[in-house]
Amino acid sequence: MRESVCAIFVYRDEVFSITRQNYLSVFPGYTAFPGGKIDKSDKEITKSYIGELAKFEPYIMSALIREMNEEINFDLEANLDLIESIDYVGLAITPEFNPYRFKNYYYRINLKEKVEFTVDEGEASESGWTKACDLMASFERAEIMAVPPTVKLFKALEDNILFEEELDLSLPHCPETEVPMIESIYGVKQFLPLSHTFPPANRTNCFLIGDSKSVLIDPSPRDEQELEKLIKHVDKFSVDEVFLTHHHPDHHERSVKVAKYYGVKMGMSEDTYERILARHGEDYFLDTEIHFYSEGDILTQSLGKDIQIYEVPGHDEGQLAIAPSTMNWFLVGDLIQTIGTVVIGAPEGDMLKYFESLNRVIDLSPKFIIPSHGIAIGGTHKLSKTLGHRQEREDQIKNLKQSGKSNQEILDVIYEAIDPKLHKYAMKTIVAHLKKLNL
Repeated sequence: MRESVCAIFVYRDEVFSITRQNYLSVFPGYTAFPGGKIDKSDKEITKSYIGELAKFEPYIMSALIREMNEEINFDLEANLDLIESIDYVGLAITPEFNPYRFKNYYYRINLKEKVEFTVDEGEASESGWTKACDLMASFERAEIMAVPPTVKLFKALEDNILFEEELDLSLPHCPETEVPMIESIYGVKQFLPLSHTFPPANRTNCFLIGDSKSVLIDPSPRDEQELEKLIKHVDKFSVDEVFLTHHHPDHHERSVKVAKYYGVKMGMSEDTYERILARHGEDYFLDTEIHFYSEGDILTQSLGKDIQIYEVPGHDEGQLAIAPSTMNWFLVGDLIQTIGTVVIGAPEGDMLKYFESLNRVIDLSPKFIIPSHGIAIGGTHKLSKTLGHRQEREDQIKNLKQSGKSNQEILDVIYEAIDPKLHKYAMKTIVAHLKKLNL
């Protein structure tokens, strides 16, 4: 398993943190502590360190020194006189459901005086010193986003900035009995059941939001065993409604069972309801109360703010998204993914509407984007990048079509590298672009 290291700089009651750039491939937009991977060269180190650095494994200190030089232009070795103490405070091991696993070591560096670091702007969009209590308060207002180990550290630092115990910062999770859950944005609990979704994704996010009215969004476990695991974890909270973003099976499979288990109604767009009945039979929602939502409706409240419904067709005609009035976050469903790609195709998909929905969310400029597959991300960079990629692909298709190529020949040129099993989905995308172009 790969290893990494992070530094938590503290001075009196303040903590230094960074906000990662929205365009980064790893945890874009997340508030974090400076750090990075332990390289092979670090493990080959033979050097002995002095002072506070001598208390720990040399290869880890080598990585810590290098990363602080790179990220915040601070030389730990040269500035030992500014350091009161360095303490190992905890270990986070990436859970087994994440294919990119790390052991991440956290070290608190207590400074004798506050240092104004020079942060690598390629890594961080924001940085600075914040009182530990204010950092946690910002998280609890859903103004910043952080991974679970960082959130645990926020809380520990708030309680006592010089806490003495070593923390287990790994996600508490028993894979044999319950699905994992993370809360990187406060008030948005993200469950990760395995689902029958489109590869390479293998999970569909299931969210629980709301203050007095708790809404469970898109529960779609792939089988009865996964359903039991999902319910076991959700049972720790309350559920007042089950809400579906759209009609694709990987967003509603076994959702009716979940609604009946909790004895609650189900919410969705009327289009979603009709498409599910057409595909799965008129008795699919038998004995289940249904509430239809449309543009501008209020789904619930979260952190005291209205959660509003937005219609975002394109991937699916009846797809609904939600966002608080603060625009701190926007749950976009399958408008984009951070794992894999979004299929646009008939009869429910429309490329023109997809472009319009992307542009609409970009114009609304939410702070965080929450997809149905993958992790939440900062800003709208991913949406803009997706839109730009789609436009480039459309230009390719247009040029090839106008040069006399058939749809199959266009597929062979543009998608020559993809798995042949995915060709039918690629063809749907080509046809959707041609319809938008009236070609």
